[in-house]
Amino acid sequence: MKSDRNVLAARLLLVFGALLILPAAILVQMLRIQFAEGDALRELGNLQSTHQIAIPAQRGNIYDINGRLLVTNTVSYSVAVDPLVTNPQPNETERIAAILEYFTGRSRAEFLRTIRQAPQGSRYIVLGRDFDRAVFDSLRAHRFRGIILEERFRRHFNHDNMASHVLGYVNHESSGMDGLERAYNDLLRGRDGQQHVRLDSQRRIRQYVGAPSRRPQQGHSLITTIDAHIQAIAEEELQAGLRRTGARQGTVIIVRPENGQVVAMANYPDFNPNRPGTIGRETRRNAAISDMIEPGSTFKLVTAVAAFEQGAVQLDEVFNTPESGTRLIRGQLMRDHIPLGDITFRQAIERSSNIATAEAAMRLDRDVFFQYVRNFGFGALSSIDLPGEESGRLRRPLHWSGVTQPWMSIGYEVQVTALQMVMSYAAIANDGRLMRPYVVDHVVDESGRVVQQNRPTVIRQAVRPETVRALQPAFQNVVSEDGTARLASVAGLSIAGKTGTAQKFIDGRYQQRYRASFVGYFPAEAPKYAMIVLLDEPQTSIFGGTTAGIVFREITRRIMGVDHNVRNLVQRDLRDIYERRTPQLTGLQADNAGNLAASLGFRLVVQGEGTRVSEQQPAAGQPLAAGEPIRITLNNAARTEITEGARPLVPDVTGLSMREAFAVLREAGYEIQQTGSGTVAAQFPQAGAVMQRGRAVSIRGRAPGMDVLISDRGGG
Repeated sequence: MKSDRNVLAARLLLVFGALLILPAAILVQMLRIQFAEGDALRELGNLQSTHQIAIPAQRGNIYDINGRLLVTNTVSYSVAVDPLVTNPQPNETERIAAILEYFTGRSRAEFLRTIRQAPQGSRYIVLGRDFDRAVFDSLRAHRFRGIILEERFRRHFNHDNMASHVLGYVNHESSGMDGLERAYNDLLRGRDGQQHVRLDSQRRIRQYVGAPSRRPQQGHSLITTIDAHIQAIAEEELQAGLRRTGARQGTVIIVRPENGQVVAMANYPDFNPNRPGTIGRETRRNAAISDMIEPGSTFKLVTAVAAFEQGAVQLDEVFNTPESGTRLIRGQLMRDHIPLGDITFRQAIERSSNIATAEAAMRLDRDVFFQYVRNFGFGALSSIDLPGEESGRLRRPLHWSGVTQPWMSIGYEVQVTALQMVMSYAAIANDGRLMRPYVVDHVVDESGRVVQQNRPTVIRQAVRPETVRALQPAFQNVVSEDGTARLASVAGLSIAGKTGTAQKFIDGRYQQRYRASFVGYFPAEAPKYAMIVLLDEPQTSIFGGTTAGIVFREITRRIMGVDHNVRNLVQRDLRDIYERRTPQLTGLQADNAGNLAASLGFRLVVQGEGTRVSEQQPAAGQPLAAGEPIRITLNNAARTEITEGARPLVPDVTGLSMREAFAVLREAGYEIQQTGSGTVAAQFPQAGAVMQRGRAVSIRGRAPGMDVLISDRGGG
């Protein structure tokens, strides 16, 4: 028995000992943690309970050259709920749904259904995005425990589709994906700030006093060379031209020749950068700098410069082109769009002769011709500050075939971009200096300080100034009644340029599908703008002059409305036109004489009575100062007296409608031969010429009677 009691006592002593040792060990551990490892563990606890959240930087704005805001940021508010949060307010989800119903007009049942149908255990259920500020403020004021409110910046393009290919777009992380948004992404995006917060036991964020933070560095803003007014004009007229001609797509680029600034760059179809995902990648591509095409006759500028500057041709040299309009050149048949007969080299430019141009090119050494092509920037990147530019394709002479040089001279066997093409004409407008094109003028920080400035850069002197002065009249005559771009002309404004019609190479062969273009600059004497209009597969006509030329004209007319310098120049030139020589009025009926004088801008002072003009002062063909009237005398016997005694002079009917011209010429005693329609653009014989009555006067309207369809490659 005693032994059993000893065993029991030993066991109790062991238990009591263990009970005493455990608190002692805990106490020792607490003392160790508190004093020996306390600082380290407290620091570890702080690290585990604190969190760093980003303070997003605002992306920089984008402006046009006049300070108009093109791209900015808007605040977007999102609302989500966590239905598993502990200790929510009574009926919290119903109250949240009721507030959203009040502000949005959507039923609360819809929001509650979204919560109920979420997967089991969901802790983040989105009830909506892009709410306005009132929703955000109201929900935040109620301090719901289970609500998640998010505030984020969203990129906003103020004018939707306008300049979409230039501006580009951003992805869901506000990172630039194309256009200026991509090219200047590092400058635009800024740098996010940072805020330290605490996390409670349920991982909810709590701010605390003295928390370290770093302010965000806001993104820089871009001031571009784009003029929003001219950009809108280019886009509107391009779309109108596509509707009018039935073309598949088109491009317009407008630059300032003296410095290379891009004033407008438009492609159609376009897209809305606010919703880039709704359209395919093909449409988002900037065709103006990325599509490589055979340019056709607009490339004849390079040939004309090379041949003339190297002394291979003279402007008045006569080229004999066959009456058939075709010639076999090194085994391949080359055609002119119409038979042109014997023409000077100047006329070959004006009327876009393939045969004469090719013959001129073949007089040049192939290496020399290649160098001129390179001098104008073809076969190399222009280094514009936009992503996605192609350099085109230009083979070296070592790889040319026997027909490469003549065909390249008229714009085949070479691939270029629309930007390269317009910059080559801008070089001619800039006394032969080829400039680097650019779209951003300067970059500023959030305080307005300039941090980067893009300046005009001369790439090279592509052609001598004296060559430019010698050739420019020929390219001006392209936009005359005898040229291929008469429909591109604007009254009172001097324009120089060239039309192009290029057959498309598809699936290994040339097909009966065409690109039509017109490239030019104005005013020709002091160029302010260079422009290319390119239409892909127009259906009404394949000729650049009758399709792209009209778009060029309409854009030019509207530019005159926003650029007072060009407008004032045109008004001065129009005054000069109206100060021309007086028309032939003697012998006409009084009404017809009045209509003719009014259409030409002259004022009449009438003397006498009768139905016909018997005398006029000044006489026909004499100069008349601005504002001075033409004095006419009416007499019923005027027709008989003139017929019997006076020399018959052909009246001036240019500018009249066909109906008015018929009346005037018949009253003067002449027959009429009509070509075209609309207002009279040209007549033969010229006004004031002496010609026996009863003979025919030929008049030509501005609108052609019908297009002469081109066959095979070439044409203007």
